[in-house]
Amino acid sequence: MSFLSRIMVLKSKAHFSAGGHNRAGGPQGAAFQGTMKKKNRQTRSRVAILMVGFSMVYVVIGGRLVQYGIASPDVVSSILPADRFMASRPDILDRNGEVLATDIRTVSLYAEPHKIVDPDEAVEMLATVLPDLDVKGTYRKLSSKSHFQWLRRQLTPKQQSQILALGIPGIGFRPEKRRFYPGGPTASHVVGYVNIDNRGVAGMERYIDTQGLADLAAVGMTSDTPLEPVKLSIDLRVQAIVREIVVNAVVNYKSKGAGAVVLDANTGEVLAMASAPDFDPNNPQEGAAEGWLNRMSNGTFEMGSTFKSFTTAMAIDSGKVKLSDSFDARFPIRIGGFTIKDFHGKHRVLSVPEIFQYSSNIGTAKMADVVGIEAHKEFLTRMGLLTKMQTELPEVKMPSQPREWKKINSITISFGHGVSTTPLQTAVAGAALINGGRLIQPTFLPRTREQADEVAQTVIKDKTSADMRYLFEYNGVNGSGRNARVPGFDVGGKTGTADKVVNGRYSSSLNFNAFLAAFPMRNPQYIVLTFCDEPHAGEGGTIASFTAAPMVRDIIRRAGPILGVEPQFGANGTALLESY
Repeated sequence: MSFLSRIMVLKSKAHFSAGGHNRAGGPQGAAFQGTMKKKNRQTRSRVAILMVGFSMVYVVIGGRLVQYGIASPDVVSSILPADRFMASRPDILDRNGEVLATDIRTVSLYAEPHKIVDPDEAVEMLATVLPDLDVKGTYRKLSSKSHFQWLRRQLTPKQQSQILALGIPGIGFRPEKRRFYPGGPTASHVVGYVNIDNRGVAGMERYIDTQGLADLAAVGMTSDTPLEPVKLSIDLRVQAIVREIVVNAVVNYKSKGAGAVVLDANTGEVLAMASAPDFDPNNPQEGAAEGWLNRMSNGTFEMGSTFKSFTTAMAIDSGKVKLSDSFDARFPIRIGGFTIKDFHGKHRVLSVPEIFQYSSNIGTAKMADVVGIEAHKEFLTRMGLLTKMQTELPEVKMPSQPREWKKINSITISFGHGVSTTPLQTAVAGAALINGGRLIQPTFLPRTREQADEVAQTVIKDKTSADMRYLFEYNGVNGSGRNARVPGFDVGGKTGTADKVVNGRYSSSLNFNAFLAAFPMRNPQYIVLTFCDEPHAGEGGTIASFTAAPMVRDIIRRAGPILGVEPQFGANGTALLESY
């Protein structure tokens, strides 16, 4: 067989073999179909797995998005939520609408360190605009791995434009609001101040926050919409006068501190109040050493002979003592190893007005002894002198008193030693002595006569109040209050010179001087209380009549006409002019 023939035979056999085994239902066809089905099942399984995988990924992503949506924003590197940076505080106004505190728009400088190319160069450039920049601290911030760092809060517009001109990458500005006090330190202890985040720290600024503003800020409900202004009872004109006189007293009398308040005797409104040293609320840190202490409401002192006003009122109100009564002041009182004597003793029997005029410790102590220890304590409690004063100002200190009142305590307290109170609450109690006997808690917000009547408490009889008005005027004309008189304004009151306690003993060289005054005594409208702490000079001496009393004189002489008090001269005000 030829070669070609063999090829053809083999080809025919091969074709026959393939055809014979590829019939439907044959062994090889079944195997082929099984393989195809297996591959289809694997493909469908893989597609299902991919679909489930993608579904799970999208479910996780969606869940995280929901979580981020309902979660509270994180605070990172002192970054506050954006709406809180521009949140408004209400303006604070005086009783006449003059602005005491307001918001101004400003910006703060921040950095994103991960975007800073050269920290050294950035610090050098910033120092050209901000000479007081903390170079080392700023370099540490810029070279850190964080994404945000504050560099300087509350820049001026000029500083912002100069830094923008530097073109430093990774440096930005964030708008916020800054509290501004146009009067500076004029009413610092009343208005208070805020911190760097515009939150009230002291004074009426803190009071505003406690009335709900801080709670709204905490839940993010504040906005940059201007709020209704808060009007105070303060008269900025009178406040400026009082503050100037108080600051001058510290300088002129070489004293440790001084203070004064002008109070409406019939409504309890505080028209002016100052304490020195003080501070500028625009930069409160500069006054941190001494200026933050509000000595008028947050400092307690033994008020000295001003307390004789309350002892006398107590004795008269009890019905056991009358103005016409007299007490033997010839000899000192010896009790418990102590000797009670008069500073300028007359060594004779004194009438009640004379006891008040000459500020007799002996006569006052005997009047207190007539009333009794328990009644004495009850009376001072009734007058609000032994309990914490209630008012809007947060800085109010609790008075101190003996744990157990004994006879020696009652005697010394009768003339102002042994009980420490705040000057402001002494003025408030003094108002009750001359306004008909009504104790009205002080307020730094406007209050009408009708509103005052609703909160007033009757603490002494109207007849007692009339007697005290007589004694105040009598002492103002004939006694230690002479240096506080202003022609035409009919000033009356009571001085108090208390020895300071040094190392547990009373010092004969350091005094706390005060003067409790009212005017005009023909129809008392205002209470003025001044004090001078540890004076080393005065207008003739260092006692109250030469320090605290002249402060009252200067305040009334300048503020009386502003308050609408018309001076009267001559008998019953018939004279039109007064010769000086």
